[in-house]
Amino acid sequence: MFQGNPYDDRNRQNGTLPLGQLALTTEVENFPSWPAGDTRQYLKTALPADDPDFPYWVADDKPQPTHGINGPELVALMRQQAKNFGTRVESKDIVKVDLRRRPFTVTAHDGQMIETHTLVVATGARANYLGLPSEDRFKNKGVSACAVCDGFLPRFRNKPIVVVGGGDSAVEEGAYLTKFASVVHVFVRRDVLRASRIMADRAKANPKIDIRWHTEVDEVLGDDKAGVTAIRAKNNKTGEKYELPAGGLFLAIGHTPNVGFLGGQVELTPTGFLKWTTLGRTYTSVEGVFAAGDVADDYYKQAVSAAGTGCMAALDAERYLGHHGLL
Repeated sequence: MFQGNPYDDRNRQNGTLPLGQLALTTEVENFPSWPAGDTRQYLKTALPADDPDFPYWVADDKPQPTHGINGPELVALMRQQAKNFGTRVESKDIVKVDLRRRPFTVTAHDGQMIETHTLVVATGARANYLGLPSEDRFKNKGVSACAVCDGFLPRFRNKPIVVVGGGDSAVEEGAYLTKFASVVHVFVRRDVLRASRIMADRAKANPKIDIRWHTEVDEVLGDDKAGVTAIRAKNNKTGEKYELPAGGLFLAIGHTPNVGFLGGQVELTPTGFLKWTTLGRTYTSVEGVFAAGDVADDYYKQAVSAAGTGCMAALDAERYLGHHGLL
């Protein structure tokens, strides 16, 4: 099993750190069997203490940061469960595959090549950006697509912060950033949040979250020394523009599937996701290649549904190998 290379800073900038988007999430409240509670004692017995990704708050007996399981803890447990059954995990980025001959060839960023008869693609999706030149200029200087990765940095502490987006991700990131910011301004293009009812209600009730309807980013302002200092906002209904002091800008406006390394060898949907070609199966347009999770799911986009399709893809791959006498 290959997971992203943790030493490639492009992964952090794109919100594609190893172990996927769940590793960038705080509280996980919608995954079965993890109700609110103190998980530290279980983590101490389930995860090896010498694991470099062992949660520091568990190792140091620090207060638990959330009321139940959080994203990094959950994915660490998932990975450890796989290891318990003999899975070999390699932290490498796959940069190229050759699906035109069999067995397939998979090439990692360090040049290592692996031959395989089946391939399960579960590369998820990366964060979208607005596409403004000023936004690109201030990446790593106040512009981010991952609040969990960067929100704790000193540059954001006790400063106003802008979050762009109206879905669950934007609301969750906004709530997380209230731990550090003086106020969090949430820019929403319309006059309603797309977030689930419970998430929307929490945001509206949070005194540190200021929701600005019909609002978009016109320009990111700042300088090379201080980084982001303000956001020029635009009301898309009235056309009014104004400057809003801000120490940072966080984007939560959706994701793009990570399919570039496939080199166009697998059919995509019109919106760029891997296409499942058979109803109720994880088959793709290439026999022996299966897709799971957010790289193919453009509708549900939930951790539990991703895990479900992961199970389906593993079974599909096993049955494919058995059918062709390759087990």
